[in-house]
Amino acid sequence: MEDIEIRVARRKRMDGIFAILGLVSTFVGMLTLAALIVDLAIAGSERLTQTFFTSFPSRFPDQAGILSAWVGTTLVMLVTAASAVPLGVAAGVYLEEYAPGNWLTALIEINIANLAGVPSIVYGLMALGLFVYQFRLGQSILSAGLTLALLILPIVIVATRESVRAVPGSMREAAYALGATKWQTVRDHVLPYSTGGILTGVIIALSRAIGETAPLITIGALTFIAFLPGPPLGAEFPFVSFEWLMSPFTVMPIQMFNWTSRPQHAFHLNAAAAGLVLMVMTLIMNGIAIYLRYRFRKRIRW
Repeated sequence: MEDIEIRVARRKRMDGIFAILGLVSTFVGMLTLAALIVDLAIAGSERLTQTFFTSFPSRFPDQAGILSAWVGTTLVMLVTAASAVPLGVAAGVYLEEYAPGNWLTALIEINIANLAGVPSIVYGLMALGLFVYQFRLGQSILSAGLTLALLILPIVIVATRESVRAVPGSMREAAYALGATKWQTVRDHVLPYSTGGILTGVIIALSRAIGETAPLITIGALTFIAFLPGPPLGAEFPFVSFEWLMSPFTVMPIQMFNWTSRPQHAFHLNAAAAGLVLMVMTLIMNGIAIYLRYRFRKRIRW
């Protein structure tokens, strides 16, 4: 009896120690992020004017802006999300619900897990040979979006599989018992209940993609660009244009790298302001995904 009490007390102490370590780790991460945001805000807040958002890069730091950079980042991330999310979710659902349990499926699963840890520069080199030269897409927004889509595709697939796997098997059995087909079960029950986890994986994947620089430099992203891509919407028929997909581009991380590599301190202040804007863009993107996740979970709850 005493041995049991001693074991219970020891495990309670271990639980308490683990809880304290977890709390300390959380605060260290939060304080580090807060210190980074405060440092960027102090250094670059004076540059956050309307002119900074509406001006092109310049060799004069007080006239330089991030117009082409934030527009390029937005368009590249739009292509990335439109390419990676549907394909990744479809692949994850197929591997978890439809794929037969044979050696080929096991080989695909192993390769997907390995691809999630491949350095981003490798994806850039592959995209340079495949998209830029083989498919002749050039150094364009479409090439950049597809490159980042390949980069985050394994993350989306793994997150989708884990979310689908977490749905209780009894839910599937109940649907089958009522005469539902495989696709009806997946569409009406499995996917709605796993959407929250899938969106969590999408948040993580897109947060990684928006800050990537190496693969975009590899495929030819410009460090200085003084024009914008063509508008996606027009006043004449057919009112929708895809010419912007083939336009040259730059993104926020590359613009920041360009400014930090310059010796003038004023350019470093511009880079700090751009970093703060990039973090806000990331938070907005994540906030939209979190809101969608909340809406899906609320709809399922009721």
